[in-house]
Amino acid sequence: MNKKNNWSVTTLLILGTLFILVPMYLTITIAFKTPQEMAGNLLALPKSWSLDNFTQAIEMTNFFNALGNSAFVTVFVVIFTVLTSSLVSYAIARNMHKRFYKFLFYYFVSAMFIPFPIIMLPIVKQTSAWGMDNLVGLIILYIVFNLSFNVFIYVGYIRSIPKELEEAAVMDGASTWGVFWKVIFPLLAPMNATVAIITCLGAWNDFMLPLVLLSDRDMATLPLVQYIFQSQFSTDYNLAFASYLMALAPMIIVYIFAQKWVISGVMKGSIK
Repeated sequence: MNKKNNWSVTTLLILGTLFILVPMYLTITIAFKTPQEMAGNLLALPKSWSLDNFTQAIEMTNFFNALGNSAFVTVFVVIFTVLTSSLVSYAIARNMHKRFYKFLFYYFVSAMFIPFPIIMLPIVKQTSAWGMDNLVGLIILYIVFNLSFNVFIYVGYIRSIPKELEEAAVMDGASTWGVFWKVIFPLLAPMNATVAIITCLGAWNDFMLPLVLLSDRDMATLPLVQYIFQSQFSTDYNLAFASYLMALAPMIIVYIFAQKWVISGVMKGSIK
């Protein structure tokens, strides 16, 4: 029975790996191929590994401008999302016995069940009327949209932290702010890392919100400029895949390094 289960799990893992590696292989090879090579064997390696597709994609998308916009938005969204979500969650978690804070918690959680397309048009009109149809407005909206899910996971984690640690800090003369920054916030390291990575990936890869919010082409983020390769009747796959790889590379690097912090933080949390 155990061998049968092991074989079934191994087979599923192999299939899952193939579903990831095959599209990645095609993306890399097509990015280096010419349109003429695309007409041949799709799985074949390119005859010459030329960077022409990448240079053309950089020029067509104004890549470095879009890269700067995405980096600016993502960095500020991650920082302020972690700070605001942890602060709001701490206030709610330690006051759940009060009706107002319990209502506030369920109010935030209920926002998780509202699909974005329902509120998309009202948000566009409101942000445009307030002059927030820019990168700063995009940052604010990302922070607000992330709040509901983050409060849900932060509150559960904070409530598992013994209150005796805070009481001991208060006995030593720490204020409420001091208790949070010196006691609670360091203990939130695994949750902070998890929220930061999820937020980083979400803000970097999001296409819909920048599409409906940003009106200035110079403010376009990386996912938005990928749309330039699609015309009414065809898609330039060689240039598009080259651009996709360049847009994808920073997040792969971030995830490779950041996942170690997440695993390490979760292990510390479980031992604690």
